Amino acid sequence: MSPSVHPISVRRIGGADQATVLASLSDMRAGVAPIAVTEYQARIDKACALMRQQDVAAIYLNAGSSLLYFTGTRWYASERLVGAVLTADGVLKYIAPVFEIGTLGEYQQIKAEVVGWEEDESPYQLLLDTLNNLGVPADARVGLDESTAFFIVDALQQLAPAQRFINGSLITAACRRQKSAAELAIMQRAMDMTLVVHQAVAQILRPGISTLEVEAFIDEAHRRVGATGSYFCIVLFGEATAYPHGVKDPQQLQDGDMVLIDTGCRLLDYVSDITRSYVFGAPTARQRAIWQLEKQAQAAAFAAAKPGTPCGAVDDAARAVLTAAGLGPDYRLPGLPHRTGHGIGLDIHEWPYLVRGNATPLAEGMCFSNEPMICIPGEFGVRLEDHFYMTSSGPRWFTEPALSIEDPFGWQQD
Repeated sequence: MSPSVHPISVRRIGGADQATVLASLSDMRAGVAPIAVTEYQARIDKACALMRQQDVAAIYLNAGSSLLYFTGTRWYASERLVGAVLTADGVLKYIAPVFEIGTLGEYQQIKAEVVGWEEDESPYQLLLDTLNNLGVPADARVGLDESTAFFIVDALQQLAPAQRFINGSLITAACRRQKSAAELAIMQRAMDMTLVVHQAVAQILRPGISTLEVEAFIDEAHRRVGATGSYFCIVLFGEATAYPHGVKDPQQLQDGDMVLIDTGCRLLDYVSDITRSYVFGAPTARQRAIWQLEKQAQAAAFAAAKPGTPCGAVDDAARAVLTAAGLGPDYRLPGLPHRTGHGIGLDIHEWPYLVRGNATPLAEGMCFSNEPMICIPGEFGVRLEDHFYMTSSGPRWFTEPALSIEDPFGWQQD
């Protein structure tokens, strides 16, 4: 064995053989249950109750995550309208091209009639006709899933100018932003899987390795732990780490570079998302100080996340730490240029958001990223991202935050 390559039993940043590390990974999906049909029905019941409370006669759920959330039907959004109408009294009807009806039926967890449109017919008129056939008045309030493409909304408004179409998020977000125990269990395992991948990739770094090679390794590592690959992957070295979502060209790793890896996977439709930053080699005093400041800001955000507290207060707490250290202020650089965190679930970014001014109160079941990134243009950036979920007594981490810049995964504590 080359002196520069250590066995997997000696865990540290860099130097391990890729094949050996991959061989050490195994499928982590055992014991995780998919969402049950009874839970999908409970979600529909909750949506109907909210519609009745808010005088909404029906809601249209477009193909994508909201259709999946309420009906268990996996279908991607495209130029062909596929979705479902749900009335306030609980009647559900799917809408799809006629030639897709057989396939759509195979994906349904909540079974219901599918009304179909031929390729030379208007799916928008069919949607309006379906509302009418279900007894929805022509001037009633109808929610449209907020992810519905504008071309669909525009066509509906032109065909039915008297219908009061509204943003459906007052129903969809109100249901989706608070996760059930079953959702939390899936998300916990997905986060566990991605953290194992982070630990694996840290070990195989070497001078000259490209960000593209690291991305390919991460994708394969996610497959080894039971995902279908990486849902997304950002790998940055050196100065490029100061750009939150990356740069155009790949980089090659050099000794002393800050490393930023942000990645996640899907498990039973739910998303993981974790970022780790550390130095390849010995960190400088400057790198160590900024890394520690990032850790303090992340901890302050977590401490501020109390039940009933406005989401914006969590962002305020993280930003106050950075401002006191001379960064910012506000969203200025060097400092924290983006919100402290986002909601997560079926979508990697969903409501609510930990951003200044958001008055939404924190409530049990809400899930958030905590990532008050420090960006220093021309030098480097540090992002430590872990997620937490709210309980009745306060926040709880899905994954424990990084320990230190020299030992981010706590290997030296083992």
